[in-house]
Amino acid sequence: MKNRKQLIYGILGIILINIIGSYFYKRFDLTQDQRYTLSNTAKKTIATIDLPIFIDVFLEGDLPSEFKRLQLETKQLLEEFEAYNPNLKFKFVNPSEEKGAIESLIKFGAKPAQIEIKQNGKTSIQQVFPWAIASFDGDYIKIPLLKNQLGVSSEERINKSVQNLEYAFADAFNQLIQPKKRKIAVLKGNGELEDKYVADFFSTLRDYYYIAPFTLDSVAEKPKKTLAQMQQFDLLVIANPTEQFTEEEKYILDQYVMSGGASLWLIDAVELVNDSVSENNFAFGKDLNLTDFFFKYGIRINPNLVKDLYSAPILLATGNERDSQYNKYPWFYSPLSNNSLNHPIVTNIEAIKFEYASSIDTLPNSIKKTILLSSSQVSKIVGMPKEINITKEINKNLTIINDGPSPEEFNAGEIPLAVLLEGSFNSVYSNRIKPFKIANNLERSKETKMVVISDGSIIKNQFQGNRPLELGFDKWTQTFYGNKEFLLNTVNYLLDDTGLINIRSKEISVAFLDPVKVAKNRFFWQWVNLLLPLTLIYLFGLVFNYLRKRKYT
Repeated sequence: MKNRKQLIYGILGIILINIIGSYFYKRFDLTQDQRYTLSNTAKKTIATIDLPIFIDVFLEGDLPSEFKRLQLETKQLLEEFEAYNPNLKFKFVNPSEEKGAIESLIKFGAKPAQIEIKQNGKTSIQQVFPWAIASFDGDYIKIPLLKNQLGVSSEERINKSVQNLEYAFADAFNQLIQPKKRKIAVLKGNGELEDKYVADFFSTLRDYYYIAPFTLDSVAEKPKKTLAQMQQFDLLVIANPTEQFTEEEKYILDQYVMSGGASLWLIDAVELVNDSVSENNFAFGKDLNLTDFFFKYGIRINPNLVKDLYSAPILLATGNERDSQYNKYPWFYSPLSNNSLNHPIVTNIEAIKFEYASSIDTLPNSIKKTILLSSSQVSKIVGMPKEINITKEINKNLTIINDGPSPEEFNAGEIPLAVLLEGSFNSVYSNRIKPFKIANNLERSKETKMVVISDGSIIKNQFQGNRPLELGFDKWTQTFYGNKEFLLNTVNYLLDDTGLINIRSKEISVAFLDPVKVAKNRFFWQWVNLLLPLTLIYLFGLVFNYLRKRKYT
């Protein structure tokens, strides 16, 4: 009778707990990096969705082990999204079992990943579709689940992909439900980089913002109209100009800043000229007629070059034509910057590669200045003009690497290479004669932002044949740098899209087995996995029999 009452009370207790749980729902994330806790930006993105979003994830079937991990992480993340907003519905699909699915995916631009599998001494190639397709109110968008980075191991690639999952889905949901609003102008006409060299970066930005080229050719004849057209854009990007700016052009740019327009300047203060006879490079200071322009805003880009021991290598061929080999050599004119500053633009990104960068001085005024990127402590400044002989430079660099740097030579400390300016700017032409008259001349700007980088090539992508490679990938050294993420964060910040930065910079640690230790201790752990369960069962049986005999004998 007593046991029956306990059983009834137990059943009633379980029913009561389930009833209470249906009214008070809570999920707990016990992971150290809070990987399953959605960011506030992601929650805000999906909070207003009142129509169903259907998500088909094509990670199903017989997958390689690393993709099973990606499948599990994707499923757990989507469960969090669905728990927060039930209008998000997802399912996992095996494309090889759905008629016409593979052809449709490829036609939609969701190309398969070719995975090399080594098993029992044989190597085979397997196709995997690491994609998801989301549909909302008749619109469709593909979501890349695999962050494809050349030159990294499969573990690193999956780790980066898992870290990027929340951003990939939140970004796709944002594109589905939020139309593009902001406009970006890319300045042309002063010798800026050709479109093919900035193709990868702006093709990425085009998913979020309206982008259009803008020239200052009509300033001399129609300055007011040119300024009015420029003021329709929220951000102006000036990518490595090589020709001087006239006073009329500078006045238009100044009044654009005064009206509250944000701007991103990528400036080379030094010009490199190759001597075909001696095969040397000659570096000279470049005058873009912008010194007074930046000086008034509170910075100065110096006509010099920064050499940094913490730098990217250069790849050179040695030997005869047929017997030539490519080797990496230290190249101090390519500083690598990985700022530890706790700022959303530079948080959790890879080192950014510069090429022939110059130093930036910050000048005292009312503008708030934040040094986003700088050289390392062991760096020096090289004055202009300068002859750069590659062979001599490499021999000298190798000596410094082997013997250690001279404290008297590399003593410049951290040299600013990228600076963020925020606040209300004073006009460059305040208390000066204007190049032309406009009725609504502004002497002080609205609150706005500006980023100045002392390297115009930081935005430049390389090519594989005629195909532009992803910005930040160096095909010669097979290394991926953080240039693209840094510039994307910069544009998002200048346009107040800080939510995208916060999701993109979220860091997640995915633990992988050490392949060396696995191979070394393989048999030991095999025996542990075989014998330990059997031993535990045997001990449990002994204890159980002992207690049973003690109770009933």
